[in-house]
Amino acid sequence: MNEPSGSPGLLQRLLALMPDPAVRTKAGLFAMVGVINASVDFAVFAFCHLYLGLGLVAANILSWVVAVTGSYVLNSTITFAAESGRVLRVKDYLSFAASQAAGLIANTATVVALSYLVPVLVAKFLAIGVSFVVNFSLTHFVVFPARRAGVPETTKDRETVDR
Repeated sequence: MNEPSGSPGLLQRLLALMPDPAVRTKAGLFAMVGVINASVDFAVFAFCHLYLGLGLVAANILSWVVAVTGSYVLNSTITFAAESGRVLRVKDYLSFAASQAAGLIANTATVVALSYLVPVLVAKFLAIGVSFVVNFSLTHFVVFPARRAGVPETTKDRETVDR
């Protein structure tokens, strides 16, 4: 696919960087954090849907909120520690959650579509994989872009989570 502006698209940028060992390391760490959060997401989803009787979309959104919060904390302190300074910021959390909403949409669409073809928990498992690609791309390029050398943080950027 050609971009009209001549600039590479998000997928092309990600694929071009994968030979970079630092990006591969981040993708690996992001995946490890993702396994933890996918487990949380899956468990909360199963509990809400199977035991509380919530519908697919409601259970998926609730499990996403729990998982995205844990994912932000772990990715800020591990995967993107250099970019975040291992400091939790309200602004970064909101940016992270907003960017992960694209993953939620991909995840929810996949769960609903596949639930007609396979058991719901299998659909949920496959949906987690689909959302990984979307989530890593947006987190790497949008939420925690590499800091440019010589560009100091502003006071506003240092605002941290008090609790």
